[in-house]
Amino acid sequence: MGKREEQVINREISWLAFNERVLMEAADSSVPLIERLRFLGIFSNNQDEFFRVRFATIKRIVHFDIKNSGILGGTPVEILQQIRDVTRKHRFLFEETYAQIRNELEKENIYFVNEKELTKDQGAAVKQYFDDKVRPVITPLMIDQLHDWPVFNERHIYLAVKMTNSDQPAKSKYALIEVPTNVRSRFFVLPEVDGKKYIMLLDDVIRYNLRQIFYLFEMDDLNAYTIKFTKDAELDIDNDVSSSFIDQLAKGLKKRQVATTVRFIYDEEIPADFLEFLRGKLNLSADDSVVPGGRYHNFKDFIDFPDLGMKHLRYKRIQPLTHKYLKPYTSIIQTIAKKDTLLHLPYQSFHHVTDFLQEAAIDPKVTEIYITLYRVARSSAVANALINALRNGKKVTVVVELQARFDEENNIYWANMLQEEGANLIAGVKTLKVHSKMLLVKRKDKGKETLYANIATGNYNENTAKLYTDKSFFTADPQITREVAKLFEFFENNLKIFRYKHLLVSPFFLRRRLYEMINNEIKLAKRGKPGLIWIKVNGLIDFAMIQKLYEASRAGVKIRLIVRGVCALIPGVKGMSENIEAISVVDKFLEHSRIYIFGNDGAPKHYISSADLMTRNLDHRIEVACPIYDITLQKELHDIFDLQWKDNTKARLHNGAQSHQYKKKGRGQKSTREQEDIYNYLKARHTSG
Repeated sequence: MGKREEQVINREISWLAFNERVLMEAADSSVPLIERLRFLGIFSNNQDEFFRVRFATIKRIVHFDIKNSGILGGTPVEILQQIRDVTRKHRFLFEETYAQIRNELEKENIYFVNEKELTKDQGAAVKQYFDDKVRPVITPLMIDQLHDWPVFNERHIYLAVKMTNSDQPAKSKYALIEVPTNVRSRFFVLPEVDGKKYIMLLDDVIRYNLRQIFYLFEMDDLNAYTIKFTKDAELDIDNDVSSSFIDQLAKGLKKRQVATTVRFIYDEEIPADFLEFLRGKLNLSADDSVVPGGRYHNFKDFIDFPDLGMKHLRYKRIQPLTHKYLKPYTSIIQTIAKKDTLLHLPYQSFHHVTDFLQEAAIDPKVTEIYITLYRVARSSAVANALINALRNGKKVTVVVELQARFDEENNIYWANMLQEEGANLIAGVKTLKVHSKMLLVKRKDKGKETLYANIATGNYNENTAKLYTDKSFFTADPQITREVAKLFEFFENNLKIFRYKHLLVSPFFLRRRLYEMINNEIKLAKRGKPGLIWIKVNGLIDFAMIQKLYEASRAGVKIRLIVRGVCALIPGVKGMSENIEAISVVDKFLEHSRIYIFGNDGAPKHYISSADLMTRNLDHRIEVACPIYDITLQKELHDIFDLQWKDNTKARLHNGAQSHQYKKKGRGQKSTREQEDIYNYLKARHTSG
């Protein structure tokens, strides 16, 4: 089969390929214009995270010359160069796409204007906005006078200002302005003129008012250039046993602010002498981490581009469906006592989950509530329901994962709030991230205790539930709820490691049980029976799991993979993976649910899970894959996977060349788009009867 490197695609390069698919959505003329801007924002946000985490890790490996780093698909030095080559290509495509979108917006009478393009009336409006909203929240730093430079916030952008006087050109002055994030928006919508809408970025609002900011210096030439820092996001949590883990994490977050700069982007129009001045002050080496860019950075802000009241420029908003069996003002606990229920988010309403919690909070027969929280919303209805339960005398145990990257601050805030209200707070499990999504309610009626559970593929976060496709499963089946209770008992006492007959729990049993089910399909195929594996995940990079799927393919098992993001497996290679097909879907909603289906000789096994097929999920996190035993719900999962597989509008093929080809329509086949088809399927299924 060749070398390991020839059997897989490097993780980092595959991740960049996923982000390229996001960028291609921005370039797609069939996508509404403001949504295309939004995809530019998502691409930019993704790229920032990539540099903060993955690029920083590779640089660290190269810097310390770490042997046996586990990187596949090339040496660390080779991968670093490939990353630089790919990101340069992405920058050109990004700038070309942004220019195209701006041209298309102008056809809709929407214009971006900068500080040099304003009419007199527009200038007055910009000055008034600056005086009222912006000037009070900016503090310029005179950097030519500073001995110790401040700690820069990588989530912000900065305007590097050069001021000169024509009479004394050698005596330039330099300043730095942090573009504020505590104003309403990055975008200032100017008054409409003759049906034309004008948008100005906050950066340019500040540029227009530079003379008002630096009036003391009487300079006649003032110019501002955008710069941006990206830092190594690895947290350095010290092992001070005398301080609580929350305190340690808070210290780690502060350390992140002074972490190594892994990328410095600057406006390529910046004068060479000013750039050298900045590099010298910042101690930046002359390598490719110093990247020339355009006039504007932090395009992630385009995710929140103003609506402008032009509905045809946005995707049509769907109205989340109410589940057929979870009717308003009807007890959810009593409903799921009779029947397992599966929610498909965001097509169906996340309110069913918060309603379940709110009902448990006031039900006098509910005694205890247990929940895992991985990413908590800033304003969390889930956390508020838990606080209400505490105030109503319930015992509440909350497992908060304080190391959920980039959401630590929200998690710390709610952890402290819940602890102050009396919750039994468990700050994860030592050495293992708790990534599973579980909710357990204990209810006592006439001396008998009954358990009710919710197991989900996504976070208990009402904000992301509107944007991510996820599964949320309600059950009172004792086979499952008792094992959920066992897992919460393990969280409280890590010395108790239970056996699980129904739940697949990592890092203890998930990998082994998946291997067993794959081996079963291999045995069936070798006996001439149909072997079938359908998997939908966000990432597939675990080398051993990829080898196991290759083994299944060589045995004749038919494998369908829907992998949204990074996919190191190479499908369709003769003698290795010819029975494996793999697609990725990037569309209006972020594909986030994980589904595992095994043919099992005509008695298929269905699981939903929080786990991707990545080493960290299988071996270094607490993950859960939950079986779906209800025949009706199995059919629902099967049908939905099938609708996703048939997508020929947004589905792109995974292949070794990473060419991002769309899945071709069959002869006479109509156009299908899974996210629309799933909504219509659920609407028909859950509004009838």
